[in-house]
Amino acid sequence: MNTPLKGSRKREVLGTRSERRVREILAVARQVFSDNGYENSTTLDIARELGISEATVFSYFSSKRDLCMQVIKGWYDEISLVLEREVPLVVGTRARLHFVVHKHLVTLMQDGTGMCKLVLSEGRSADAEFADLIAELKRRYTAPLMKVLAAAQRDGEIRQDMPLPLLRDMVYGSMEHVLWDYMVNRNKPDIETTAGQLTNMLWAAFMPVSQSLEQLVRFRGEVSEALRRLE
Repeated sequence: MNTPLKGSRKREVLGTRSERRVREILAVARQVFSDNGYENSTTLDIARELGISEATVFSYFSSKRDLCMQVIKGWYDEISLVLEREVPLVVGTRARLHFVVHKHLVTLMQDGTGMCKLVLSEGRSADAEFADLIAELKRRYTAPLMKVLAAAQRDGEIRQDMPLPLLRDMVYGSMEHVLWDYMVNRNKPDIETTAGQLTNMLWAAFMPVSQSLEQLVRFRGEVSEALRRLE
């Protein structure tokens, strides 16, 4: 005969079941939002995929917007954790920059295309609460790169006459143009090549002015020497 659960044990079981149900709803919601976009998705679609009532979804999430926000937060938590764990393991500032650029392109153009489109579209939402959440998530996501750039500035490895937020925006802004072109026009570039090109361009822009001048002088000397040999 089954013994009825009592007290804290019953609350523990109910809590475990609730946590499992929340995870299930979030997993299906991520797929639905990724496949259809926010506007074309409904909580009824999500409930039907799970074989539960729409009321059950609303017993865990206050609204479709709340559910979408939690889906995006969960995704950002996952991709931010990867950068927080792996960027410090890469040796060298330029190598770390390339790692961040490459990982970002892979994450948004290969592994998370639907989520990329959802974030890019809903990130421009007029909903103030949603915009604040996206801003907070992006701060965490870009923090590993900001730490790399801050250390490089202190060491004089990159230019110190530009504020860190501007350097960060150069990195992610350049990639956002590539991502929008892919999302809107379906022009998917080769990720390896694009990551290398973007890293080269950004690194040249980040290089201290003195080093840039030294490279220019060296280049002029090499050209002059080559011309002299041809004469």
